[in-house]
Amino acid sequence: MSFAAMMVHVDVDRDSEQRVQLALSLADRFETPLIGIAGLALRPTFSAAGVVVYAEPTADDRRQVTARLNDLGKKFCGQGEALKQIEWRAALDLPTDLVVREARAADLIIVGPRHKHGSFRDLVDPGAILLRAGRPVLVVPEIAPPLYLRRAVVAWKDTRECRRAVYDALPLLRQAKEVLLVEFGEDEGKPEAKKALADVASYLARHQVIVADQAWRRSRGPAATELLAFVRDENADLIVAGGYGHSRLGEWIFGGVTHELLAESPVCCLLSH
Repeated sequence: MSFAAMMVHVDVDRDSEQRVQLALSLADRFETPLIGIAGLALRPTFSAAGVVVYAEPTADDRRQVTARLNDLGKKFCGQGEALKQIEWRAALDLPTDLVVREARAADLIIVGPRHKHGSFRDLVDPGAILLRAGRPVLVVPEIAPPLYLRRAVVAWKDTRECRRAVYDALPLLRQAKEVLLVEFGEDEGKPEAKKALADVASYLARHQVIVADQAWRRSRGPAATELLAFVRDENADLIVAGGYGHSRLGEWIFGGVTHELLAESPVCCLLSH
């Protein structure tokens, strides 16, 4: 089991070089084609007497943005010339919509984290891609060291989304030196949770995944905070988790594990919905 193709989003207006290098390294490791993708919507605005006015893009606007995207593509293809196959896709479109539409061409989508500042014109929304693309999403932090897969953490919860994530992550988990299973919960469900963890460990072992340990932890605070503390303590470099088991609106208002991982995780996260 491996990846047939990977796709990485390349930012137009901010530095995404570390994400690109990580994607190139993964594509080389799995000997798989890599597709670079970038979009920028032509929706320029200007302010007149304090009123924001939307102006129709001119032909010159289109030429300039197209040239920027082409330059990005040439650089990207040059960086990946040693790969099995390298491809570039770009369009004058909202980046999130573009990635979701083109996701049909790959079975792993690599994107950056959720940004608090910026516009839909030039930033992707990893949460929307996770919900809409129908593909696992590897969220790469801004400061992204190489993904060596020394130790991966599966943040288990017995949900459809998490089962999907474990399956989608198998190519990565099989290459990890060791995998830790962890679940945070309440005392009432401890025996059942431990049985579920044992089932997952057996499932992974049948797929030649090295499961070093499985741990059930009693929740003492927000699950995302405890998970990230566990990841730091264990010096892991990958988190595998289900994404948006609850409504995205609820997570956006009240916070939640997926919401926090998309914005705050210091390591790569593979999420599936």
